Amino acid sequence: MPPPVIVDPTPVISVGPPSVDFLSFFETIYHRLVDWYPAIFGGAKTTLGIFIGISFPLALFFLIGIIYCIEQLKHIRKKEELMYDTKTEPAYQETSSGDPALAHRWENVIQHIESPNQNDWKQSILEADIILDDILTAMGYRGESIGEKLKRVEPGDFHSLDDAWEAHKVRNQIAHEPGFSITQHDALATVNRYRKVFEEFYYI
Repeated sequence: MPPPVIVDPTPVISVGPPSVDFLSFFETIYHRLVDWYPAIFGGAKTTLGIFIGISFPLALFFLIGIIYCIEQLKHIRKKEELMYDTKTEPAYQETSSGDPALAHRWENVIQHIESPNQNDWKQSILEADIILDDILTAMGYRGESIGEKLKRVEPGDFHSLDDAWEAHKVRNQIAHEPGFSITQHDALATVNRYRKVFEEFYYI
């Protein structure tokens, strides 16, 4: 009679790390990428192929960055236009209670600022500054220069006083700094500062 067979009821459980064939895994991934993007990864076995594979996502990243920067620049330009209010508008109308003679002189300022010539932009600022001088005199402010007259103005009585000062500073640069250069954008901003002053007292 053969001896009885003893069966160990306790199963043997392996607690070691699972055996994974990483080489086969990466080969599978590689072949799938080749199938998906043959134009990019087809030559990935070579150094040039690897470089192309890396360059493509980098180029895409920088392209997105450039597009983002352009959109942000457009947004900044819109804010700048609102800040400087670069649309020139007449400070007087036919129905205005202001001086018709000053209205005609302001039209000359507008004509010069709309010229493509930088000298005309400067001339428009100089003419607007003369109008400012006449208005200050008519309002009773006295002084040897526009600067002295502006110093006598009470801020509460002259809401556009800061605009008058900033515009007059540009006029002084044009008059006293040889070779002073100004862009049409900055010239428009300066003329519109004068316009705010004129509108405060003469525009309905």
